[in-house]
Amino acid sequence: MTTTVLTISRLEARHLADLVAQFSELLENATSAPDAAEAADDPAVARLTPTPYPDDDEAAADFRSATSGDLLGRRSADALRVLADLAPAFAEGDDTADPDDTLPIELDADAGWAWMRTLTAIRLVIATRLGIADDDDRPEDDDERYAVYDWIGFRLDGIVNALA
Repeated sequence: MTTTVLTISRLEARHLADLVAQFSELLENATSAPDAAEAADDPAVARLTPTPYPDDDEAAADFRSATSGDLLGRRSADALRVLADLAPAFAEGDDTADPDDTLPIELDADAGWAWMRTLTAIRLVIATRLGIADDDDRPEDDDERYAVYDWIGFRLDGIVNALA
């Protein structure tokens, strides 16, 4: 089995783990909502669970009701995989470790796909919060979240190229 080695600084790993944990919390809140319509009230969750029926509210609601739980569950499983892969950044006794130290994270094909799906989903959430609809959109103010959005894109591009 072929593996890809992602080299990331300990500091980056910790920031990424924080983002993935926040994403997991969003997914948990969405899946614990009483119904799919309530979960889809959050535009970011709605963007994570797209519908093939944008012009038919009833069909879109039925589709979301039938599919969103499974889709969000798979996204949650992917996020947990990423968090497990990032766990070495938080190893016991590493409190004094240099945050610039690099960590090699080995990703097999399944892990690579989980990372790609998770980073893509996190970018979708951030894009929704920033009002980014396409590549030409950029917040008018110098929003730090855009820098995070851009950084995740950089990391995602590296994983895509490595797995290609």
